[in-house]
Amino acid sequence: MNAARNRTLVMIPTYNERRNVGPLLDQILQQGDDFDILFIDDNSPDGTGEILDELAVQHPKRVRVLHRAGRQGVGSAHKFGIRWAYANGYSELITMDSDFAHPPLYIPRLRAAAENYDVVVGSRYIEPDSLADWTPFRKILTRVGHFLTVTLLRMPYDATGAFRFYRLDHVPASAFTLVRSEGYSFFFESLYLLSANGFGVGQIPIHVLNRTAGESKMRTRDVATSVRFLLVLCAEKYLRPSRHRITVLARRRPATGPANRRRLRHAANPFRYRSSDTGRPQRL
Repeated sequence: MNAARNRTLVMIPTYNERRNVGPLLDQILQQGDDFDILFIDDNSPDGTGEILDELAVQHPKRVRVLHRAGRQGVGSAHKFGIRWAYANGYSELITMDSDFAHPPLYIPRLRAAAENYDVVVGSRYIEPDSLADWTPFRKILTRVGHFLTVTLLRMPYDATGAFRFYRLDHVPASAFTLVRSEGYSFFFESLYLLSANGFGVGQIPIHVLNRTAGESKMRTRDVATSVRFLLVLCAEKYLRPSRHRITVLARRRPATGPANRRRLRHAANPFRYRSSDTGRPQRL
């Protein structure tokens, strides 16, 4: 797979996820046959890379695996995958976690929403029980992070999540060269830069699942690093805004009708929810 066979690429970074990648790929493949799949493994010591190589042999027309020398950070993996997608001619890119936090059944909904936006985010803050499966500590940590990005960067989106759809045919590759983060800060930094430069950002509600295999990769120092960088980004927003400008203008704007504005205002508050009858995803 040296050039894009399909327009859309699903990209999943991995590190020590040997028990998850097989079942995850099965569910992703069930969502359609018109997209390719790229795994980026950071030399997982648990053998994830070897399992992925076997899966790529089983699905040679759909699955590609790239191996990196070692653990370089989730943000670094996303930037690597984004560059690879541009270089290989893809016009649409979906990114997601490898631990089942992002149920693949939402992939068609992300793609449908992208008809009206340049970037679509799977948001954990639209539906009332989106985090029902998570531990209290993880819920608090996530909501505090959301509160900080909303307050400091004025972004009414789920800016810390990895489940996204990028319209690469609308967003120039140069937009991502401004992103400095190599770790978890990549998510709010990249979304802030895109939003601040006029690219249309939309959201769909998702229910995230708690992992049943493997361990979380986020460490205390990752949280501290993200908070420090968030403060730096906030200071630059007001003191050095030129640092965040992309020279190429956005090609399309988001829908701004009353319903969309209400949803954005609502999603900006991490402690308030609306009722919904949206069904919750189930593990297969």
